[in-house]
Amino acid sequence: MPKFAANLSMMFNERPFLERFQAASDAGFGAVEYLFPYDHPAEIVADALATAGLKQALFNMPPGDWAAGDRGLASLPDRRAEFLKGLDLAVSYAKTIGTPLLHMMAGNAAWDSPASIAAYKDNLRRAADATADAGIGLVIEPINTRDMPAYFLNDFDRALEFIDDLDHANVRLQFDVYHRQILHGDVIMALRRMAPKIGHIQIAAVPTRNEPTTGELNDRLVFTEIDAIGYQGYVGCEYRPAGVTEEGLGWLKAVQAPDTGTRPTPE
Repeated sequence: MPKFAANLSMMFNERPFLERFQAASDAGFGAVEYLFPYDHPAEIVADALATAGLKQALFNMPPGDWAAGDRGLASLPDRRAEFLKGLDLAVSYAKTIGTPLLHMMAGNAAWDSPASIAAYKDNLRRAADATADAGIGLVIEPINTRDMPAYFLNDFDRALEFIDDLDHANVRLQFDVYHRQILHGDVIMALRRMAPKIGHIQIAAVPTRNEPTTGELNDRLVFTEIDAIGYQGYVGCEYRPAGVTEEGLGWLKAVQAPDTGTRPTPE
């Protein structure tokens, strides 16, 4: 079974952010991800990670003004300077915290706008170069139009086109099973077809975005397929617990391997 990373922006948020690291470790996770660490000094986040004995899986580049509705800056041609400043900040945080991956959010823009397409391609190249120089991987993620109606990158094949057109060894696909199912379905075949380009995977139940195994997909089969394609990274648990986080972690037992009876490793 895959290695699982707790998403601290959604899980364990019955407590303050910096206390969630130890909570995730106490619950049996060996790795974490989250949306953004920038409200706290990078050194403090790194200390919380180390004290809890955790590994970092991924976090996002700065999104702009999240409270005002920004969902990234990469496709916004009039905010290039802000994007580049955020890129420098993300790389600095990534070095201090020790993350192997950064996710570049695309932002809200018309998907067919020539100016937005040009800005996105240029910013993707700049981010790919900067992260490669720092020894950090870069991923891009299609996000469904129900949760983010105006999001620029809302198609998996289009994301692969951007990756292929750039042809940069440091850029890969973030395959979120929840977003894939809502946008296109065909999760298993997409995992097989896109496996060579996948740099990170995330999971949540569809359609509620609650615990895996509680929605319309056969998540046990999805996890088996993730193993079958040879994916070696973490599967980020980017779901909203239906109740108290710890009380909902029984889903890990529900996906235990039937042939051995062993529990999947929550890393």
